[in-house]
Amino acid sequence: MSHRLSLSRAAHLVGVHRSTLQKMIREGRLATSEGMIEAGELRRAFPLAEIEGSGALEWVNRIKEESFGRRVRERMLPSQEVLAQRLFARGLELAELRRTVQRYHRLVEELESRLRADFGGHPAQAPALAALSDGLGRVLAGEDADAFAAIDDALRVMTPRVEVRPSGHEFEIEGHDSILQAGLKAGLRLPYGCGNGTCGLCRARVVDGEVQRIRTHDFPLTEAERSQGHVLMCAYSAVTDLRIETLEASGPEDIPRQEIVTTVRAVSALGEDTRLLHLQTPRSNRLRFLAGQLASLGAAEPSGDVHGTYPIASCPCDDRNLHFHVARDDGDPFAQKLFSGALRPGERVTVVGPEGAFVLRGEPGRPLHFLAAGLGFAPVKSLVEYALSADASPAFALAWLASRPAGHYLANQCRAWAEALDGFDWLPFCDADPAAGAAAMVAALRDRDDFGRAEIYVAGPESFVRAAEFELLGAGIPPADLALLPL
Repeated sequence: MSHRLSLSRAAHLVGVHRSTLQKMIREGRLATSEGMIEAGELRRAFPLAEIEGSGALEWVNRIKEESFGRRVRERMLPSQEVLAQRLFARGLELAELRRTVQRYHRLVEELESRLRADFGGHPAQAPALAALSDGLGRVLAGEDADAFAAIDDALRVMTPRVEVRPSGHEFEIEGHDSILQAGLKAGLRLPYGCGNGTCGLCRARVVDGEVQRIRTHDFPLTEAERSQGHVLMCAYSAVTDLRIETLEASGPEDIPRQEIVTTVRAVSALGEDTRLLHLQTPRSNRLRFLAGQLASLGAAEPSGDVHGTYPIASCPCDDRNLHFHVARDDGDPFAQKLFSGALRPGERVTVVGPEGAFVLRGEPGRPLHFLAAGLGFAPVKSLVEYALSADASPAFALAWLASRPAGHYLANQCRAWAEALDGFDWLPFCDADPAAGAAAMVAALRDRDDFGRAEIYVAGPESFVRAAEFELLGAGIPPADLALLPL
């Protein structure tokens, strides 16, 4: 009766990256059964793992301690109806396990009775029966699962796991999130359009597991689609662990061009010559994009619309809220309008895009190195946030070159990443010469043990990008492992 864990849940419980477990499996140091890891096997491979340090136990305890707080209920707990369905499903599983245990118990009693009848009076009978009873009792109790099993059971009620086929990606659903919302927050490139049940682009087939509709939708599914298990991911959540079938975007070519009229939520200063423009899309029409891509912005003026193209600085996991870092530039009409104060909250801005191929690629689990100069930090920030949400890598290095003293306008964010994540290194550089700065950054990265295995992303002024490209190719980095975005 051993308790089995998914790869993602096992990695969470012992506090390692999925790639670490995958490597151990390939090397034969960790056994699996049908893609699952037994709790006892996980404990054997990680005998010193402290479940208290993984965050899972703390997460469960926080729910218990603050279970009546509105904020916790909304962010971390599902609706009462969905939670009741999940508890009911777990109750059915528990009832079946109890029936199985009872059947085994009857078999043990029958075996013991026959042994007594056939070997009555034999000197070895008593110790043999005691050992048999004790051993079977331990197996039926599942003693090897210990705390891993207990926490996994709690998490399965609060955060069911979703496996996506054919990609094999996994994510968990928290709080009131739909399948689509949870997948986007986890960094998956799921198909969708409106996000509110109108277009039907987020259709997926439920292969295994139980779902429940959490909001109404207008898109009509055919009788054949319903009988085959199709649902709209934006309108349904998971009751139990799920396996679904849907095709994820493999690259920029799978993302359609969109035009959306957004609203200015805020304009704030990131520095004397840098502004953060926060746009919000309508609930019924969100921008689908990949981290690192750009978009064109347009705003109305009496003399004619003004336009500008900028990298999106926010993560696709929050597709309604779009952030752009805009520099003061007398040759950029849109930037002039922004710095003049004419773009105030409530104003309309048309977003057209996305465009560009400066996106994460390659196999998950490889180290990621980012080199940014100036406002090249904007697309790098989007890539970092996406990679963190997707658990795409166990190791990050972020080098940012500033040409002026206040050029690291989000240094606090970088320091926060470095302090919160063991595998994240933040390397600030200051140099007015882009070529000299690029050479210094590459020299620092070459001292890292993972330099030769990393995927490297470079963004900034063209002179900086070309200098960094020259240095990296000279250091032996294959062109296929480089992504460049001159701005």
